[in-house]
Amino acid sequence: MPMFEEMSLSQPLIQAVSDMGFEAATPIQEQAIPPALAGRDLIGQAQTGTGKTAAFGIPMIEKIEQGTERIEGLIVTPTRELAVQVAEELNAIGQGKRIRALPIYGGQEIARQIRALKNKPQIIVGTPGRLMDHMRRKTVRLTWVSTVVLDEADEMLNMGFIEDIETILQEVPDDRQTLLFSATMPKPIQDLARRFMKNPETIKIKSRELTVPSTEQYYIEVHENQKFDILCRILDIHPPEKVIVFGRTKRRVDELYEALNKRGYSAEGIHGDLTQTRRDSVMNSFKKGFTEILVATDVAARGLDIGDISHIYNFDIPQDPESYVHRIGRTGRLGKTGIAVTFVTPREMEHLRLIEKMIKRRIVRQATPTMSQALEGQQRLTAEKIIQSAEKEDIGEYKELAQSLLNEKDSVTLLSAALKILTREPDTTPVRLTEEAPLYKKKAGVYQGERGARRTMPSSKQQKHYTGSREDRRSKAHHKHGKKDKRDKRDTWR
Repeated sequence: MPMFEEMSLSQPLIQAVSDMGFEAATPIQEQAIPPALAGRDLIGQAQTGTGKTAAFGIPMIEKIEQGTERIEGLIVTPTRELAVQVAEELNAIGQGKRIRALPIYGGQEIARQIRALKNKPQIIVGTPGRLMDHMRRKTVRLTWVSTVVLDEADEMLNMGFIEDIETILQEVPDDRQTLLFSATMPKPIQDLARRFMKNPETIKIKSRELTVPSTEQYYIEVHENQKFDILCRILDIHPPEKVIVFGRTKRRVDELYEALNKRGYSAEGIHGDLTQTRRDSVMNSFKKGFTEILVATDVAARGLDIGDISHIYNFDIPQDPESYVHRIGRTGRLGKTGIAVTFVTPREMEHLRLIEKMIKRRIVRQATPTMSQALEGQQRLTAEKIIQSAEKEDIGEYKELAQSLLNEKDSVTLLSAALKILTREPDTTPVRLTEEAPLYKKKAGVYQGERGARRTMPSSKQQKHYTGSREDRRSKAHHKHGKKDKRDKRDTWR
């Protein structure tokens, strides 16, 4: 992998990326930075976690003259979380040149943002709606913007923001440089690129690499009413450190994280209805390790830049293959290993096949874990803790007590009792979750849920005009009753 020193960057940027701990460029950075520095328009097909923020941030900051007080860089993102995180990384990259990035997004008082704009940032990172609001108020002027980045363009399409993006791009000077990054490239995004980009260079991750090789992918075929107990068994077998569980709806997220806490796990939920203060609190707790499990909807989890996610659990199968790519992209980042497990009801097997076809990779069938395996997992964890304590802790004060106990009982009996007391046995406290309708295809062109709610799917042209709440802007890809899977079951829980 090439070093940043080999990319003809100025010393302030080389120092900044070194301070950030970047040792070598990732593949997307290696391929994107040179043409971006040369002023080329660029289309980068890359998922979250591949280092794409630095891929567009380094050339953007390199080209902005130190000391300027004009807005010269614009990044448009689908969510406020992503806007904040992109701005934070750009500020770190630009610290040597004193280039500042300001995030602007809905959910924060606009007056506060207007005050911050008076400090004359050189880069704006914004969500489409709030950015257009500032444009109407003339508190953000795009007259001097020389570089525009559309980050996670496919997600902005899913959220119904394409028309807003077109409006924004029409206000930016024609001689700008445009960089577009997207995990997938649906036709409306390709059309957008043709309209607003000039002979763009394309950097494309091969479809077989859309889901990173370092992420092991499994599925469990399970009935809806068994999902929660099976999730708890898995969490007992593989005790959580940092885990994200994806649910399809806001109601599902609320019920699921409350149920997990009832069973004794440390969980929080995040979705689009939370206030910004509450969202920040949940995310800070999760990032710092106070919360082990984050339960999230697709929209709420977009742009969450959280390292060291060990497991992703799709409690509900994603409604489209693109969402699957985005979800599991939260783990297995930058060469680290990760595990993604998807729960699939029998009627959703056809939908799983569509995901496999899109990612060009087999998702391995996993045997349903048993209660005895869950208990063994907790026993193993307790034994590991005892050994670690014996090796690292100061236990001198307990040796006299231990010796007196050994005078009464043999060592195996005493250790067995200690293991029983310390082991967290699987909790079977009853919980009740509202069932979600499986995804399946009823007949050509018409998609239905289990309860028979019918609606015709919008065409690709109609999709970009689709409105509704943020959580509902995704088209529901319901697919037909699938055939029973005949693959060999593999018991890999041990």
